[in-house]
Amino acid sequence: MKWKDWDINLKVRLIGEGIFNILYWMYFPFMAIYFSATFGQGTAGLLLVLSQVFGTVIGLFGGYCADHFGRKKMMVFSAVGQAVCFAFFAAANSPWIVSPLITFISFSLLGLFGQLYWPASHAMIADVVPEKYRAHVFAIFYTSINVAVVIGPLLGGIFFFNDRFAFLSVCTAVSAALVYVLKRWIHETAPVSGGSTAQLQHSGHWTEYLKNQLGDYRVIFKDRVFLLYILAGILVAQTFMQLDLVIAVYTTGNVPKQTLITIGDWVLSVDGKGLFSLMVSTNGLCVALFTVIVTKWMTKFRESSVFMGSSFCYGAAIILIGSTVNAWLLLLAIVLFSWAELMTVGVQDSFVARLAPEELRAQYFAASALRFSLGRTIAPLAIPMTVWLGYSWTFLILAALAFSGMGIYGLVFSLFHQKSDQNRIVVGK
Repeated sequence: MKWKDWDINLKVRLIGEGIFNILYWMYFPFMAIYFSATFGQGTAGLLLVLSQVFGTVIGLFGGYCADHFGRKKMMVFSAVGQAVCFAFFAAANSPWIVSPLITFISFSLLGLFGQLYWPASHAMIADVVPEKYRAHVFAIFYTSINVAVVIGPLLGGIFFFNDRFAFLSVCTAVSAALVYVLKRWIHETAPVSGGSTAQLQHSGHWTEYLKNQLGDYRVIFKDRVFLLYILAGILVAQTFMQLDLVIAVYTTGNVPKQTLITIGDWVLSVDGKGLFSLMVSTNGLCVALFTVIVTKWMTKFRESSVFMGSSFCYGAAIILIGSTVNAWLLLLAIVLFSWAELMTVGVQDSFVARLAPEELRAQYFAASALRFSLGRTIAPLAIPMTVWLGYSWTFLILAALAFSGMGIYGLVFSLFHQKSDQNRIVVGK
């Protein structure tokens, strides 16, 4: 699908969200380090878990609202909330006041509004892109995120720690600009469905909204294939969610300063913080450069092989990370980690779009986000686990979870193909 054939919504969002994502990745990877240094590792882990619990619930509600009230409305509302949160985030790190508590609240609320934005954003892509091109378009959007992952941490390592107030003020201004762009240039894409939308418009009490939402999600969670898909994703997420959690704390706190390259009198050395920034940027660079190519390649394989292979690579990478402090081996592990990510980037959203009925598309995407939101809810527990069990056992447990997810993915696609065969037989009759 060529650029000239893209819907205007996709073009505007790719550029606007790309700029916003660069700013996001200038602070996000360093928040676990900030909270661990401020509150202690145990408290930081529990606080991050608490913020993700709220984010999980809000994400489900966001999918429901995107289906019933419209994609554009939810995206604009979320963007306004993010702009306000950035304003408080900046104020809490200003020359006049420094408040870790307000910083935590602002950071958590940013995550909540992001959870509201995500289902509408993904559903909008599925709304306007034909099925045969969806994996390709999803891959391009994912690539734009990872271009930000390359640039963001390198800049964030400078500005987040050295000039935080100015940096967060810029984030506030860019968020406000994104609100204007979304309101001015994108159009609504949600399918017209008179039933539930009309019902909600004439229902005056929030309890009716909640009742209808739970009714829709009850239908979704009766889909056994989809439930197992979410469960496998949650288990595997315990590894890849650690890049900005345990891997960040482990690398910055345990990796000594060492020489990477020596050319004559020129020496390139990195300490733990520098190596962590380099690892995050390496991950982003790999994904930014190879997402579209690898996605196109992966569509030639059985989906079960792709998901199971990705889970195995995540487990192997996390074991390697936990067994060394050598900079080159850690960078090698991140390349393997990135390969695992690349394998499923485009195909995962395409698979959800195939499973979802059109009228519940945003809610399926919101429910599929439980892989990440519940995964991220549980993932911070690995930080206090390093205190209770030590790094070696923590990394081994994380790897075991990835391997368990690999087994469940095998069951998911076995059941999915059985279901597809049965549906073809019924249609044939």
